[in-house]
Amino acid sequence: MLSYIFGLIRGGLDSVINLIFRLFFSKRRPAITLEDPNIKYALRLIDKEIVSHDTRRFRFALPSPEHVLGLPVGQHIYLSAKIDGKLVVRPYTPVSSDDDKGSVDLVVKVRSPTVLLFTDVPAFDTPLCLQVYFKGINPKFPEGGKMSQYLESLKINDTIDFRGPSGLLVYRGRGVFDVQPEKKSPAVKKTAKHVGMIAGGTGITPMLQIITAIMKDPQDPTVCHLLFANQTEKDILLRPELEEIQVKHPDRFRLWFTVDRAPLDWEYSQGFIDEDMVRERLPPPGEDTLILMCGPPPMIQFACNPNLDKVGHSESRRFTF
Repeated sequence: MLSYIFGLIRGGLDSVINLIFRLFFSKRRPAITLEDPNIKYALRLIDKEIVSHDTRRFRFALPSPEHVLGLPVGQHIYLSAKIDGKLVVRPYTPVSSDDDKGSVDLVVKVRSPTVLLFTDVPAFDTPLCLQVYFKGINPKFPEGGKMSQYLESLKINDTIDFRGPSGLLVYRGRGVFDVQPEKKSPAVKKTAKHVGMIAGGTGITPMLQIITAIMKDPQDPTVCHLLFANQTEKDILLRPELEEIQVKHPDRFRLWFTVDRAPLDWEYSQGFIDEDMVRERLPPPGEDTLILMCGPPPMIQFACNPNLDKVGHSESRRFTF
C-alpha cells in the first residue's frame, strides 16, 4: 500500500517537474501574425527610412513585440487597399527575416520604369519588392502605380492590410524545396546542393529571402549562385546586404551582376543575360541543381529560359516566382 502511495507521489512530482521544464526551459513557439491565409491583418506603419536617392524601407508593426509574420521561406504576402473607390491587391516579398519579432520590412524603389512596367500589372502575379511609380513617369501608365503611390502616401501609424502566406514554393531547409507545379496541385519535393538564381530588378527579394535562410543555418550545405540583372549600377537593389553575405559566406554564396549600361570601372558583366553568363555564373545542369528565377516576364521568356535551354538545364529543375 505504501509503495503504491509513494508511486503516486513520485508520478505527481515527475509531472510537475516536466511541466516546470516545459514552461521555463523549452523553446516557445512565437506568436504568428498570418494565422489564416484568407484573413486580412491590418498592420501599422511605424517607420519610413530613406535608404538612397531612389530607395525606401517601410517598416510595419506586428500585433505585439513577440509576434513574427509567419511567412514560410519562399512565400509572399498580399497587400490590399481601397484606392479611388476600388480594391487594389498586389503581391510582395518582405526583405526582413521571418525570425524577426515585432515588425516586417518592405523595401521600396522609387524609380526604374522598365521594371515598374511589370510591377503593378495584375496579370503578372509575381512577388516583388515594392517600387513607387509616380504619375507621369511612363506614358503607358499616366496615373502611375496605384498601390505603390498609396504606400508612399502612408503616414506613420496608418495601416494597410496584409494577407498570406501565398506562393508555390517553400524552402524547408538543408537543400529541400517543396514546389507546386500548379496552385491546386500537391507539392513535389526537390532537393539541391546548388541553387542557381537569376533575378531582375525587384525580383531580388524572394532570392534574398532564401539566401538569408540558407546562410543562417551553418548546417545547411547548399551553395547559392546569384546572377542579378539591372539597368545601371545605381539600380542594384539591396547591394550592400548581398555583398555582406558574400563576404561572410564566400564558399556558400557566389554573387555576380550584369547591367545594361556599365560605368568605366565596372568589374562585372554588361548586357542582357546570355548563354555565357548562364554557363559561367550558374551551377552546371544536373539533379543536384535547381534554378530559381524572378523578374520581368520578358526577361524570363526571352533571356533566361532560352539560354538555360542552351546550357542544358531541364525544365523540371527550374522554378519561376
